[in-house]
Amino acid sequence: MPKARLHDGSWIDIEVQGSGPAVLLPVNPQPAEGAQADEMRTWGVDPALGRSLIDGLSDRFQVVAFDYEGHVLAVPKPDTLTPEAIAADFLAVADAAGVDRFAFYGYSWLALSGLQLALRTDRLTALAMGGFPPVNGPYAEMLRVTTATHAMATGEDTQTPGDVPEADADSAWGGSADFDWNSIEITMTETQTRQFVTLYEALASFDDRAALQRIMCPRLSFVGLADTITYGPRWGDVIVDMAGILAATRPELQSLGWDVHVLDGLDHTGAMQPDNVLSLLRPWLEIQIAN
Repeated sequence: MPKARLHDGSWIDIEVQGSGPAVLLPVNPQPAEGAQADEMRTWGVDPALGRSLIDGLSDRFQVVAFDYEGHVLAVPKPDTLTPEAIAADFLAVADAAGVDRFAFYGYSWLALSGLQLALRTDRLTALAMGGFPPVNGPYAEMLRVTTATHAMATGEDTQTPGDVPEADADSAWGGSADFDWNSIEITMTETQTRQFVTLYEALASFDDRAALQRIMCPRLSFVGLADTITYGPRWGDVIVDMAGILAATRPELQSLGWDVHVLDGLDHTGAMQPDNVLSLLRPWLEIQIAN
């Protein structure tokens, strides 16, 4: 199994499956098991989400899979998780896998990371973003959310209720419309949460509308129609309306050559499930890079 050395000197495992045009997938190749898998199923999440995406593409493409989110939670980068560093990490993965040109698919914050990658390399053959709009992105809102989460992790927030469910940035149910953000206990550490503050601070002045003029490879964007997350008072009552933003900016994106989809009946968690992703991503990649 190849490994890539990342910007902070740490190493990440890479799984390469299949042959054909290369596709980078920042997903966990290892399915969850036991109690964790049961809990994920309760919330409508495929415990083998990453594995299912790999298997759904690797008969047609060379899939380069790496669990970047799991890695940054295990080896936090509190002062260095910037757009530049993430792009460098993704390129290091491609280099370690021996691929020169490649497509990229990411979901949520990994989608915005793919956008940052596209601005820093000419090696992309296609960019697919799920769960985060390419233009008018909620960077200010996410900075408020991550700053509040960091305050809770450091104990500065004193409103944590007792006997509540645990959650962290990797919680599969965090984007569900039924999830009560006021009733959770933050289990992430100070360094884990600070790295995401670092990321959104670096994006505070990012002009995504101007940036889109510089991306020429084929581009896909999708969200669930119900992808609106309302955070509670502990997060400053922030509303992150991914669906509303993408629906409003769809004509602009389409005029720039993006393929845009708003998936009826799906929230943030639902739209990231393998069946929904593959029904869009696979045929789109086949048209864009496999012919």
